[in-house]
Amino acid sequence: MAEDSAAPPEPRIVNVSEPWERAYWARRFMVPVEKVQAAVEAVGDDPARVAAHLGRDWPGHEAIV
Repeated sequence: MAEDSAAPPEPRIVNVSEPWERAYWARRFMVPVEKVQAAVEAVGDDPARVAAHLGRDWPGHEAIV
């Protein structure tokens, strides 16, 4: 029997409009919330650009456990 290994799709934007979303991205990138917000202000909401700005890989599954 084959296992269903389909992972959920990666988010298309880094949304920091709600506290829980900011917390998610801080955990996802393993940085403080303030750094995520500053990165979004600096480079926009594209996850790959935010990750690069923060010095993280995207999709960077090291943060997903």
